[in-house]
Formats: sequence, structure tokens, C-alpha cells
Amino acid sequence: MKRNTFISLLFLIFSLINTKADEPIKVTNFTLKDYNGKEHSLTDYKNSKAIVIIFIATQCPVSNAYNERMEKLYQDYKDKNVAFIGINSNKQESIEEIAEHAKKHNLNFTILKDTGNKIADMFNASVTPEVFVLNKDFNIMYHGRIDDSRRGDNIQHQDLRKALDEILSNKNVSVKETKAFGCTIKRVEQ
Repeated sequence: MKRNTFISLLFLIFSLINTKADEPIKVTNFTLKDYNGKEHSLTDYKNSKAIVIIFIATQCPVSNAYNERMEKLYQDYKDKNVAFIGINSNKQESIEEIAEHAKKHNLNFTILKDTGNKIADMFNASVTPEVFVLNKDFNIMYHGRIDDSRRGDNIQHQDLRKALDEILSNKNVSVKETKAFGCTIKRVEQ
């Protein structure tokens, strides 16, 4: 009798552990200003089918190699009710530099300044570009790279595009995590 109770208890514990491991991570609301000084909260985008958060930089050559692709993704998905938010958390990149960079590279999606890298810390983002795709409940559905090559002509896997297409088709994201690559986010010293 005691043995059956013990086995049942073990089964329950393992079930709870597995349930927790499969649950997506939920992001809490935050508010940042864009380079025009306008405040944006994550809740402003709660009616989107997906919210793409991309940690970007002005001085990182890897992030800059993706400027055209990021804008193309934004243009391809904006009419499908997918929000794109760029976040610059690098301590050495000013708001003026971000505004100039966006204009020079024709980046039309919202770009926010994360002064003090609080949001990068919240997401545990480490490089630029690094992507997090959230659903309307702010659960992380995909995290990782945009695609698998800095050079556009070497792309084999368009990971972000695939994740978005699956979300828009009401399918589960088949690859939830890839390894982002790029320049380390330069954080303020604590």
C-alpha cells in the first residue's frame, strides 16, 4: 500500500515538472520611449497576432547586416497584424544615433531605447540581433536568430519567418529556440 502511494506521488511530481517545462515563459508589461520621445508599452500591442521583439544596434556589423531583412520582414507582416518592435539596449548608442541610423537605413518599425538595459535583462537578451516572438498573452513563442546566416545569399533556414507563418496559421511553433548570433549587448555597469 505504501509503495503504491509512493509511486503515485512520484508520478504526480514528474507530471508537474513536465507541465512546467512545457509552459511558455510569460513576459511582463514594460514601457520605453522611441527615438522621438513617444512612450510605447507592450500592452499597446496586445491585439496583435504576434509581437516581434528584436534587440538591435547601430554599431554592430552583424545587426547592420540584417537591417534590410528586418525591414522586409516588417513590411511583409505588418498587414497581417504582426507588430515589430526594435529595442536598442547598448549603453554607448544614443537616442540621436538611433534616430539617424533608422532614417539612414529606412527602418520603419518602432525602435525603442532601453536606457540602463532593464528590458534586455528582463528578456535575458545577450546579442544583436536577437529575436523574441510573443503571442497576445505575452508568452514567448520563439526565441533566437532571424535566420541562419549573416550573409543573405547563404541563408538555409528562415527561422523567424517560419515561426511567424506557423503562428498565423494557428499551428504550434515547430522550432521554439535557435541560437542567436551577433554582437554582445553593451550593458551599463551595476
